[in-house]
Amino acid sequence: MSYNESAENYLETILILSKTLPVVRSVDVATKLNFKKSSVSVAMKHLREKNHITVTEAGFIYLTDAGREIAEMIYERHEFITSWLTSLGVAPDIAAEDACKMEHILSRESFEAIKTYVNSKQNA
Repeated sequence: MSYNESAENYLETILILSKTLPVVRSVDVATKLNFKKSSVSVAMKHLREKNHITVTEAGFIYLTDAGREIAEMIYERHEFITSWLTSLGVAPDIAAEDACKMEHILSRESFEAIKTYVNSKQNA
């Protein structure tokens, strides 16, 4: 499964916002990412076309099962890599920034191998 980094970031942001907001709208995504609403609208159109999100007439954004799967994969990677780098002594803000880059380029196989290795060392 290979996805566009930008699409992954949008899906992850929708997932994160949905954990704290009753509904997610384009303006919420734009605010969170510090993007123009027009840019977010174009991205939402592409995500709808790929069946990663649905948007109600009222403008509420919901992840489809396929969109949620991608968002949760990226979010797990982000959280895990941030935590791992922080445990290695990297400053939290730098760890989060680096994790945001790394979460998109690692293959599933490499991520699972890193996760297994790190968890085995923590439980040893």
